[in-house]
Amino acid sequence: MTSPTTEVLEQPTDTTSDDTPKLFHYVRKAKIAESAVMGNHVVALCGETFPVTKSAKPGSPVCPDCERIFKQLPPGKD
Repeated sequence: MTSPTTEVLEQPTDTTSDDTPKLFHYVRKAKIAESAVMGNHVVALCGETFPVTKSAKPGSPVCPDCERIFKQLPPGKD
């Protein structure tokens, strides 16, 4: 079984308070390189749009809406 073609990326917007961590979002892999090179915005599974800035590290907080949608996706092909 392969995973869907998405990766977790940081949304670069600041949070409303210093105590709230930044969230990371699921984004289609095909759009990541294009965004990183061209500066285009990507659209996360939850609908947030932002330019690619960096990948999440293990244990990073993930957007709950993206995570819910990702778990409902059928397995993808890499």
